[in-house]
Amino acid sequence: MKEHLTQALSLRRRRTIIDPSRIKAAVLVPVYSFDNQYHLLLTRRTDTVREHKGQISFPGGAYEPGDGSLLETALRECAEEIGILAGDTEVVGQLDDELSQTSNYVISSYVAFIPWPYELKINRGETEEVIEAPVSALLNGDCLRIETQFVKAQPLTAYYYQYRDVVIWGATARILKQFLDAFAEAQALS
Repeated sequence: MKEHLTQALSLRRRRTIIDPSRIKAAVLVPVYSFDNQYHLLLTRRTDTVREHKGQISFPGGAYEPGDGSLLETALRECAEEIGILAGDTEVVGQLDDELSQTSNYVISSYVAFIPWPYELKINRGETEEVIEAPVSALLNGDCLRIETQFVKAQPLTAYYYQYRDVVIWGATARILKQFLDAFAEAQALS
């Protein structure tokens, strides 16, 4: 699957957003295999973080001057938030940039395989909990709701994924949708 997902991601025409008025940020989409199923790791942010309190997200954050690239931002933030070290990841591709509608970020997303089991080190100042979601459950059409919302009088397709008691929405849901589409393409290649 790893090779097919790498291929599916490389065949996509990636959309980049360059907007100097927005803050550059990056997330890692951690994928692992367990019990013959692929899973994703997401986090629930604490109520004490500055932005996106209590929301579901992929590990990530704002670009810092010491980061050599947005990929390094995603890897650094993942290590800081849940303890996955950059050397333990295998980055297989990148998704389209997304805008956060509730804050001023443009988000770059990187897909990476991680070994499992993995001893996570949760930063309790930023991460309330880690959510392990099977890709097969997220691909189930019953967990997805699609709505049209209007932002500054412009229509925006909004995705809502329900996994157990977790609702994934906003930029994270749009990133998840891209990943699931690429994963489905990878399954078709295998």
